[in-house]
Amino acid sequence: MAFSLDVLELDCEKTTAELVKFLRDQVYTKFRRAGAVVGTSGGIDSAVVAALCARAFGSQKMLGVLLPDRDSSADSSRLGKLLAEKFGYEYIVEDVTRALEGAGCYKRRDEAFKAVFPDYGEGWKAKIVLPTNILESDRLNLFRLTATPPGGQPITKRLPLKEYLQIVAASNMKQRIRMLMLYYHAERLNYAVIGTGNKNEHEQGFFVKYGDGGADTKPIAHLFKTQVFQLGAYLGVPDEILKRTPTTDTYPDEQTQEEFFYGLKFKMMDLLWYAKDNGVPAAEAAKVLNLTEEQVKRVWKDLEQKNRTTEYLRLEPTAFPN
Repeated sequence: MAFSLDVLELDCEKTTAELVKFLRDQVYTKFRRAGAVVGTSGGIDSAVVAALCARAFGSQKMLGVLLPDRDSSADSSRLGKLLAEKFGYEYIVEDVTRALEGAGCYKRRDEAFKAVFPDYGEGWKAKIVLPTNILESDRLNLFRLTATPPGGQPITKRLPLKEYLQIVAASNMKQRIRMLMLYYHAERLNYAVIGTGNKNEHEQGFFVKYGDGGADTKPIAHLFKTQVFQLGAYLGVPDEILKRTPTTDTYPDEQTQEEFFYGLKFKMMDLLWYAKDNGVPAAEAAKVLNLTEEQVKRVWKDLEQKNRTTEYLRLEPTAFPN
């Protein structure tokens, strides 16, 4: 198939049938479980997985779990409830704020925020960003912290490695505690936990090990983000979710996944990634996408680097060899 702007178009009817069968085989046959638990966030990935599970198991054999904390957008829970009503499955809300407070998540994170912005306190918002568009220049992974005081304007400073690592380590408690809650409900119901990560997240390491990366099966880990949107439209995911900009929903200040991690629009990234994986020459990809060969190769390099440096996240625990 010649490389084109339409190369990632799915046969959504066929893909849905394949994924429904896969889920049934995994849950009923491989794991011998009675149904599915899905953590829903109001985002497109969890919406598609929830819709697939509703088809695979019926609304009576699945549970949606909304897992907000004090930093979560109010839209996340509202859209999670809207999704459950659309597909008719039961949902519960597990606010994990108190669990995170007990683990010291906010205290440890804010300690690092204050090391960069000494005045950081009540009413402030903050987020981590990687400001470079990788089409414009080689991307150096120099994270920056943007903080906004109450009623003030955003201020951005370079984020030292020590503080960056502490912020990420503390924030990752959110995904790990959320996964703990999903497995609690899965075990009490004899259900399986269904992962919601797509190909972009899985292969570039945009997930937390033993957090949102932990699940019994991952039905959409082979699909590009743009393909997940296609499937969502086919399955009847509410328009408000389909049109919502993907966010991390992790830090006190809302941020898009693109500004935090990817540095490129999903449509462009997915097409370039497809071209790389399928041996499309850089010159051909550049012509189709109206880019230079240098830009194409720059993105390919970034994809390779992310995959290589996050490989440890995808590895199973190692044991001493017999």
